[in-house]
Amino acid sequence: MLNKVIYVIMHYFLKKYQLELYRQYKKKYKISSSFIFNGKDIILSGQGNIVLGSNTYIGSNSSISSNKGYNAIIGNNCAISHNVRIYNNSYHTDSDFNQPNRLVKHGNVTIGDGVWVGANVVILPGVHIGSNYVIGANSVVNKDIPNNFVASGIPCKPIRLKKSKNVC
Repeated sequence: MLNKVIYVIMHYFLKKYQLELYRQYKKKYKISSSFIFNGKDIILSGQGNIVLGSNTYIGSNSSISSNKGYNAIIGNNCAISHNVRIYNNSYHTDSDFNQPNRLVKHGNVTIGDGVWVGANVVILPGVHIGSNYVIGANSVVNKDIPNNFVASGIPCKPIRLKKSKNVC
């Protein structure tokens, strides 16, 4: 019984903490009033611009990082699943990781309207994902993707045109 009481109290304070954190995000970044933080441990970070569209949600354990001078923009009517990572900076693979000054790649990340991003997806710097798009779970998106496609893989590649433009 005591464990249940402790759990309820901890859950109450955790929920309160998360709501305050999400309020702080809304002060710092441009977030639509209809955007939904769908779960816990969602992290928005960096000094860059983060724009989150209307009727869009992001799932638990996901993060969006935006460095100063760069944008991370997610359109309207999007579904960003759990454990998704969106970055607009990353080390170059050709960097010498024994050196203190590593090569860094920067670039804006834009996700169009009506996009569904599956679980465990990583979206790398400089990527533009078109509208009406599905990205399969466990994909790594490292290049631009046009409108109206289903894509998946490592690296993520278009698989086929969507049959209906009204999906998502």
